[in-house]
Amino acid sequence: MKRENRRPVDVVVISDVHLGTYGCQSEDLLRYLKSINPKKLILNGDIIDIWQFSKRYWPSSHMQIVKYITSVLSKKTEVTYITGNHDEMLRRFVGFELGTFKIENKVVLNLDGKKAWIFHGDVFDVTMQYSKWLAKLGAVGYDTLIVINTFVNFLLRAVGRGKISLSKRIKDSVKTAVKFIDDFENTAADIAIDNGYDYVVCGHIHQPQMRKVKTAKGEVTYLNSGDWIENLTALEYNHGHWKIYNYKEDVVAHAIEINNKKSETYQTNDDIFNDMVAEFLTIPIKK
Repeated sequence: MKRENRRPVDVVVISDVHLGTYGCQSEDLLRYLKSINPKKLILNGDIIDIWQFSKRYWPSSHMQIVKYITSVLSKKTEVTYITGNHDEMLRRFVGFELGTFKIENKVVLNLDGKKAWIFHGDVFDVTMQYSKWLAKLGAVGYDTLIVINTFVNFLLRAVGRGKISLSKRIKDSVKTAVKFIDDFENTAADIAIDNGYDYVVCGHIHQPQMRKVKTAKGEVTYLNSGDWIENLTALEYNHGHWKIYNYKEDVVAHAIEINNKKSETYQTNDDIFNDMVAEFLTIPIKK
């Protein structure tokens, strides 16, 4: 699809892509990215899963996401990479800018006179703050569950049944998981109201959401961009309104063809990162 024919969007927020893991739906994300022409692209954390990064699994479609980001930079799309917990290594580079690309811990946007506070959300996760080893163990378990889920869905399709999400069923059935999500959303909303923000935008919990939260102190719209492992969702802001984008409902994006090139051969993880850095260093800087 030619760039001039792509759907224009003022702001796009994507989080929890987890490049470098088996659960990442990179080809579907690439189709979505090729269907839109955003003025601002916010990558809200956990885009690259450095926790589980391994040269044993880095398909060409994962590198194509990186190449897409560098290509839109050359066309003056503003791209902000907000750090998350799985890519926390990048926090040492907060404040870095190259052309229209920058790395931040959080962003406040002025959208038609209203303030949007955007950050990943792992700061609210007690497990992240006090038991990081446990959180990393859980990440490995989650990725393993996704692999099992892929095999289960393959068998279900073979017998004419629909897909299921094992992790979603577990989250929905475990009361503590439901309470965690509710507490996360309410905490983010309370702090946003205290600081006078109109919108608070998070990722982290892989739960797409858009709802108004009212307290005695005020009101805020809480939004979560979901993920690109199970939900395949993003947030879009256009003409003064937010919406949750759902790839599964986008017939236009589904029809976009992508080039499934043979994966590059990497000897070490450093080789992969060097390739990614090289991509950014070749960006033509336009003023």
